[in-house]
Amino acid sequence: MLDIALLPEEYAVCRLPADASVPAGLLAPSRDSGVLSVTRSGSELSIICRADQVPADATAETPWRCLRVAGPLDLALTGILASLAVPLADARVNIVAFSTFDTDYLLVPSVRLVEALAALRQYGHRIAG
Repeated sequence: MLDIALLPEEYAVCRLPADASVPAGLLAPSRDSGVLSVTRSGSELSIICRADQVPADATAETPWRCLRVAGPLDLALTGILASLAVPLADARVNIVAFSTFDTDYLLVPSVRLVEALAALRQYGHRIAG
């Protein structure tokens, strides 16, 4: 059983070309900036950010809601994402997952939030927010 926080903002999953720079100001610290994840691969620059912070030139999918596992989590723990992904897959809710040093995050489509929360609660997780 995990404690999970539902963050209040809506989020976007964004794609920019692999050689793009991270947009100016996106990484500036702010108390109300929500969660931000930037990942570069050989084929893209992916950004997960609040829906109101989508870079102008990005291809973006919105709206998503963000769930944060209470942490910090020990990096040696196993099965954390599986305990979230399995009940959501069973409920046919698509996800985007990402992690930080301290914890795991999961995005679910805003239109499927009610089903997602019900599936996670049925699996035994506690959700706040």
